[in-house]
Amino acid sequence: MYKYGTTEEQMAMVAVKNHRHGALNPKAHMQREVTLEQAMLSRVIAWPLKLFDCSLITDGASCLVLAKPEMARKFTDTPVHIIGSGQASDAIGLYEREEFTTLKAAKLAAQEAYRMAKIESRNVDVAEVHDCFTIAEIVAYEDLGFCKPGEGGSLLEKGVTTIEGELPVNTSGGLKSKGHPVGATGTAQAYEIYLQLTDQAERRQVKGAEIGLTHNVGGSGATATVHIYRRE
Repeated sequence: MYKYGTTEEQMAMVAVKNHRHGALNPKAHMQREVTLEQAMLSRVIAWPLKLFDCSLITDGASCLVLAKPEMARKFTDTPVHIIGSGQASDAIGLYEREEFTTLKAAKLAAQEAYRMAKIESRNVDVAEVHDCFTIAEIVAYEDLGFCKPGEGGSLLEKGVTTIEGELPVNTSGGLKSKGHPVGATGTAQAYEIYLQLTDQAERRQVKGAEIGLTHNVGGSGATATVHIYRRE
């Protein structure tokens, strides 16, 4: 907010968007839409973060089946390929970080995944990012190269990251609405991307999605993983 002018309203827009997406997801923890006013007027948890800026701690489970491509085709006609993976670490102590407005581990992991996949951020059709707090989703936009540093809030104002937008983010509802089962969070993100890339996401389906991305963070940003997926 100090460095780039990001506003509380922009953060609240993340909650509004993700709750709208989550209301379309029958497996979401909180299948309820919220208004911008409700999000803005919710009680302060740790300023500027309010109740609706914080994700849900959820009970839940998810699993993935990983196999060689030739083996996968024996079990499904619609395999999804992992074409890029990146992982990076940073200092766990916040006082040791170079900046607070970005997660270095996430940026490095994304760069590694893009190189392996031989794509650029503009090629991503749909993404699931680690929105543990609404500001974390905005920072993720910037770390993943979806926009320049400081411009994450403007993507929300323009509707870019809604299901109908140019780059839908957190179509599942994200951690904010779908829920944050911690150990199952990362695989749940991959599950959503699988549904999107195989046209099984029903009411929240992104039309023509061919390349998806997941971004997961741990240790307050001390570690991050990014995976890129492509439909068969």
